[in-house]
Amino acid sequence: MSLVLAFGTFDHFHPGHAAYLEQAASLGDELIVVIARDVNVERIKNKRARQTEKIRKAEVVAYLKRKKIKGMAVLGLKGDRLKVLSKYHPDIIALGYDQRVDEKSLSAEIILLDLKTKVKRLKPHYPEKYKSSLMR
Repeated sequence: MSLVLAFGTFDHFHPGHAAYLEQAASLGDELIVVIARDVNVERIKNKRARQTEKIRKAEVVAYLKRKKIKGMAVLGLKGDRLKVLSKYHPDIIALGYDQRVDEKSLSAEIILLDLKTKVKRLKPHYPEKYKSSLMR
């Protein structure tokens, strides 16, 4: 059984988010969606999410249930992002096409944690239309 981790803010869930989660789910047997904490969104994006972390999580949970995707949504951990990798030991990390993550650095961190996790960058879904920053 393979476990896939997907990460995101998911502010005002839209079809681009749905496409990302469907692609991620197709990579394995179970999907864990890590929802960015409010404090981390503000730190990373220099702005607040329009919805609270609890609302964003509830929207993702509802989507997974509606689509019958095996898995769950969890709130991310505050602080060290590597703790979530140590906690779940994913087989695959699914990155969105526009997530600002240095894949080489992430791969090096995975090695340091002695994990066999693969990192996959997923395809966009009409980014000119379904991108959170455009929908603000």
